[in-house]
Amino acid sequence: MFPIRDSTPTRKFPLVNYLIIITTIIVFFIQLSAPDFENFIIQYGFIPSRFNFFDIHSYKYILFSIFLHGGIFHIVSNLWFLHIFGDNVEDRLGHFKYLIFYLLAGSVAVIAQLIFNFGSQLPMIGASGAISGVAGAYFVFFKNSTIEALVPGLFGFLHLVELPAWFFLGYWFFIQLFSGLGSLVTFDINQGGVAWFAHIGGFLFGWWIAKKI
Repeated sequence: MFPIRDSTPTRKFPLVNYLIIITTIIVFFIQLSAPDFENFIIQYGFIPSRFNFFDIHSYKYILFSIFLHGGIFHIVSNLWFLHIFGDNVEDRLGHFKYLIFYLLAGSVAVIAQLIFNFGSQLPMIGASGAISGVAGAYFVFFKNSTIEALVPGLFGFLHLVELPAWFFLGYWFFIQLFSGLGSLVTFDINQGGVAWFAHIGGFLFGWWIAKKI
């Protein structure tokens, strides 16, 4: 399922959400202009094997990694989800609190993935953990909203359907949880792939914070 739009209007212009999107795009263009794209990711991405809980300099890579992406599809899909869900969450939290929330959600997501990837030498990058936190908050704040989404039907055709937000995001979270648990069967710390536990950790953090507000 791929979201197209939601039914909840915003009262205020989502300034911070757009600034996050613009900043992420700028960083991606900086990546593309680097002499070596992969080395840029290795230099600034979060690599579990070089992280030290007692070295404050290690933590900067957590924040760096939230704004890095591995390709066009990676960044476009992430930022589209942020565009759909982030404006409403910012509207509810306020501009400054939303910025702090976004960065904390991304950081918690990285740590959640780190727990299952201690010693890995592969860089972790992407905003999906932070955006999962936004999705978790949206699930609480706007569960009665509706989401227009593209859903595959018979013979691979896509259909535009309207789904309750609680169902869309609940189903999405179930897929992350199922995939994350399944990945433990063939666990390899040096095998790349989707950071399922970053998605799970980010979503649960967003859900928890929203429940406390």
